Amino acid sequence: MKNAVIVDSVRTGLAKSHRGGFNMTRPDDMLSHIINSLLERNPNLPADAVEDIIMGCGNPEGAQGHNIARNAAVLSNLPMSVGGTTINRYCSSGLQTISMAASQIMAGCYDTIIAGGAETISMMGAQNMDNFVNPRLAAEYPGIYHPMGITAEVVAKRYKISREDQDQYALESQIKTAKGQEDGKFEDEIISVTTSMGIMDKETKEISM
Repeated sequence: MKNAVIVDSVRTGLAKSHRGGFNMTRPDDMLSHIINSLLERNPNLPADAVEDIIMGCGNPEGAQGHNIARNAAVLSNLPMSVGGTTINRYCSSGLQTISMAASQIMAGCYDTIIAGGAETISMMGAQNMDNFVNPRLAAEYPGIYHPMGITAEVVAKRYKISREDQDQYALESQIKTAKGQEDGKFEDEIISVTTSMGIMDKETKEISM
């Protein structure tokens, strides 16, 4: 069985949803930009050596619908022959794609795969709720439709995690992040993106660039 290794990893920065720097930037455009950045950073990897793109997306609809992995592949500098698969495992979608890519390589199906995830809140409109809820599931297994807030409450109660413990954990995470930023540990993984930000007039609701 082959060994699978991660050769390189990049991402965009983060911004506020709706009011941030990415609020007018399509997720498939961001994803193709990331793919191109990976190719530029690894000149010894020919573009036609990439055999597949696997991308996770928690809400694969709207601007990130259709098949965002394939769309991004076509928008990028990869050859048209490179396929794409979009995976939804909600908050674990991106991790799932990396696991799948590693499994495919270890099994001998592929040699080189780009895997990761893409998600936007800013460009997502109202969710299509037509027939969204299966009545039997809602009655017998209501937890399947729980949003993250309720899920967090259930987990805290089930495993007896106090609010104080959660706050302490969150604080430690922020401290580690600040230390990492101060030490420059994120500089090599964050790729800059040129964007246009939309600003909404609160009275007229008009958006200017």
